[in-house]
Amino acid sequence: MKKVCIIGASGKLGKYMVQHALDRNYEVVGVCREKSVEKLDSYKDRITIVPGRTNDREVIKKAVKGCDGVLTVLVPWGVNNYSSGTAQAVLDFAEPNARLIFSCGWHITKDGKDEYSRTLKMFLKVAGWIGKVLRLVDIEDQVRACDLVFASDKKWTVVRGSGLEEGESQGLPVWSEHVGDPILESNLTRRIDFALFMVKALENDELIHKAPAIVGCQTPSALAHKSET
Repeated sequence: MKKVCIIGASGKLGKYMVQHALDRNYEVVGVCREKSVEKLDSYKDRITIVPGRTNDREVIKKAVKGCDGVLTVLVPWGVNNYSSGTAQAVLDFAEPNARLIFSCGWHITKDGKDEYSRTLKMFLKVAGWIGKVLRLVDIEDQVRACDLVFASDKKWTVVRGSGLEEGESQGLPVWSEHVGDPILESNLTRRIDFALFMVKALENDELIHKAPAIVGCQTPSALAHKSET
């Protein structure tokens, strides 16, 4: 892994991924909307910035060329297939053997075996409805985006994040293949560590074609699991 592209580099998760990638001496290409370029000012002399919408196929084609890995933040902005457009562009234009790492929430399911609480299901239903009415977000499009990834034969991993908080790194999160596993019960991860898991996944072939659901390694549920093993 020498050169990586970070799609959605100007966001909170994206900037943490930029830093983790630079810490590993990767050459970094960052994609973000033109109005957000200034958010990357602290990195502008250390990375290549490609401005543009992340679902713009020409932008993605340019950005991922020659990259060994692509880290993509799947954001469901608007109601114009933003997430699925981004995912499809990455799948179409990434180098044939590139490692592709996508981020999303726990609500994504790869095989239908995840178990969700009533609270989470109700929240998603209400948030999804409000988001569509206001034309701000389309949670269902994030599901469509991940379905495109799951159907691909590329070397992908979909990292499903829990609730997030800021703070110093606590270390690499723990994970399970299915939401509902007791190890995930705490439902909380430091955002900096979510980014760490994404970047580390680039060189973890055991995660190819998997959709790990993560939680902070120092949360009560993770520590309880550790004490049992």
